[in-house]
Amino acid sequence: MTFPIRFRLSLMMFMEFFIWGSWFVTMGTFLGSNLAASDGDVSLAFSTQSFGAIIAPFVVGLIADRYFQAQRILGIIHLIGSWLMYRLYQSGDFSEFFPLLLVYMILFMPTLALVNSISFNQMTNPAKQFSTVRVWGTIGWVTAGILISAFSWDSPEGLSAGLLKNTWLMTSIVSLAMGLYSMTLPDTPPKAKTDGSFSLSRMLGLDALALLKDRNYAIFFLSSILICIPLAFYYQNASPFLTEIGVKNSTGKMALGQVSEVLFMLALPIFFYRFGLKKTLIVAMLAWALRYTLFALGDADSGLWMLMGGILLHGVCYDFFFVSGQIYTDSHAGGEFKSSAQGLITLATYGLGMLVGFWAAGQISDYYLDAAGDHDWRSIWLVPAGISVLVLLFFISFFKGEKELSHQ
Repeated sequence: MTFPIRFRLSLMMFMEFFIWGSWFVTMGTFLGSNLAASDGDVSLAFSTQSFGAIIAPFVVGLIADRYFQAQRILGIIHLIGSWLMYRLYQSGDFSEFFPLLLVYMILFMPTLALVNSISFNQMTNPAKQFSTVRVWGTIGWVTAGILISAFSWDSPEGLSAGLLKNTWLMTSIVSLAMGLYSMTLPDTPPKAKTDGSFSLSRMLGLDALALLKDRNYAIFFLSSILICIPLAFYYQNASPFLTEIGVKNSTGKMALGQVSEVLFMLALPIFFYRFGLKKTLIVAMLAWALRYTLFALGDADSGLWMLMGGILLHGVCYDFFFVSGQIYTDSHAGGEFKSSAQGLITLATYGLGMLVGFWAAGQISDYYLDAAGDHDWRSIWLVPAGISVLVLLFFISFFKGEKELSHQ
């Protein structure tokens, strides 16, 4: 992979995750402060991600693997997304906000598989090369969080003035730039064979489901669904949690989790090579359990170090599980269905797992809400900690090591 190609793919990843990080981290806080949304409304809003992820395999399987170049689809989606983000910026209540967000996420979630597919198509050794490109997505997410805190949109003064709505305008502008830039990316033509015969499974992009015939991959797929249940608690509750207990510059502090993600992304190929896939995934799931335990025990004063420790574990939690899983999926997919295979793992993680997780997080948050409007955060965070431990035990018991993958 030449330097110009690496640079172009890295910029693509930077913009893709800047767009997502510009609004996703603070959406729970925004909905509560700007639109007076309830915990149930917040849960419903975050669930739009899951609906989009469930549809994603069909979109990329039908379109990107069979009929159109992936970079063109990516560009068109982001151009439409720019307009939708501007409409969200203008929204005045949750009933107007929710359907726009739902349409946006149905369009956006397939782009996560598309940027992976475009990247893998240019790589000769994804296990070594992908993390050096994907790390720029994390830097993009970090940059978005730092800007939000630098502009004080998430400060008490900014929240009272309603400035957090500017995140949607910022996303709209960058989405427009991403849509135009995507049209210049390296060609990623469809690779699946189209012999003219009709097949429902082909039409819906379900060919990638053949991956589940492999017992090990099926165990990994199920573990991916289950571990995303506790992950949803972090995405949905972390920003409101830190804001409610009085942590200053919470969005900027949460961005430190992505700083750690940069470091662990760069360390991933070394860890992957030395210890193999199974141990890499075990470390990730153990980190999830530890993170939520630290959140349960920490506070904004003497226990701030625990909260920061939980945030800094994000690099291990995300990189060692999700990026490893994307590489693992690509290695099993074969040449024809790389896009739909990435869509399949998106369905498992951001779709099925988080759909259950966002619902559970909303129910648990409501259950531990007192009459004064304060949450029992210790009890809330112990729930995903326990789930993470159970998923870890399941994975250790049934997944067999695949050392050969770590040397590819």
